[in-house]
Amino acid sequence: MQRRLCAAILLLEAIAFGLSTPVLISVAGVATSTALWIGLGLTVACLLVSGLLRFTWSYWLGWAIQFAAVALGFVVATMFVLGLIFLALWATAYFLGRKIEVERAEWERTGNYPGRVETGQQTEP
Repeated sequence: MQRRLCAAILLLEAIAFGLSTPVLISVAGVATSTALWIGLGLTVACLLVSGLLRFTWSYWLGWAIQFAAVALGFVVATMFVLGLIFLALWATAYFLGRKIEVERAEWERTGNYPGRVETGQQTEP
């Protein structure tokens, strides 16, 4: 679950970075080549890392992308807000996804699934 949630956040972030490229050029006045390297580079990084999330070390790259998103706020001030939003989403996906995986493993190990009615017990209508 952690992998799916984090991949979804990175894919949404890739869209945001791709759309930030023209903003870097037109609003922030960043040179076209620099804006392309920053915007599209972060877009490609998000796409690559979302595919590499089967490896535990790739989550560290995901955290680095989140901090790069916040750091982009030094170029375009709005990216501080957007970067912090994506950082919060990433942290939620990371920690909540991990919690869900631990709970599922416990359920599988014990066979005690939530909502499971023990045999021999009657349920009330």
